[in-house]
Amino acid sequence: MKKLIVLLSIIIFITGCSIEKIDCNDVDKNVDMLLSKKVKIYNVFYEGYKYYLPKGIQFLNRDEYNAILKDEKNNRYYLYVDAISYYHKVENVYDKEKNAYFSKRIDSNKKTGYLQIDEVNSKYFIQFVYNYVKIEAYVNKKDLMNVIVNMCSILRTVQFNNVVLESLIGDNILDYKEEDYTLFKADSSEEDFLDVVEREETDLYKKDLEDEKIDLDN
Repeated sequence: MKKLIVLLSIIIFITGCSIEKIDCNDVDKNVDMLLSKKVKIYNVFYEGYKYYLPKGIQFLNRDEYNAILKDEKNNRYYLYVDAISYYHKVENVYDKEKNAYFSKRIDSNKKTGYLQIDEVNSKYFIQFVYNYVKIEAYVNKKDLMNVIVNMCSILRTVQFNNVVLESLIGDNILDYKEEDYTLFKADSSEEDFLDVVEREETDLYKKDLEDEKIDLDN
């Protein structure tokens, strides 16, 4: 019995959280509950920030501030880190969208953001912003709650390193190339997102073909 208790304690410690009861029919309740929990466990590290990627989610592509992720059901997540806005403490502005399937301004653990879900062509376009990170996805309804839970699990763990960011994008760094994070704007549309998805999927397809050619040559 003692061994079982110890084993359960180890599992909870490794996952970085306690058992969480998810309500499959209540997006609002789940988001509030998940984001309210402070989880300090990380497995993804970059210069200036870090976060935790849940089990079952893997990278398809990534660079310094962008990543394409895939879960076990082949849903793709497009992640963007707005380090510039974080560094300059740009205020997050969002007005609830009354015509959306779901719309919510978020203020949790002294971090702000929003979650907006729009029904587009019988699927659901998710825009989730929290703590200067945005994740977008375009999914079927049956996967909607699971995708939102995964997004929460990532977003709540993002932690920035102020010292490193100062060295990267501080006012005294003259050669820093500032990126245009247009998809962080509250008025970005599903057309903007789907354009990005099409471009990224084309690039990934070309990369797969190149990898296959290299394997054949070897």
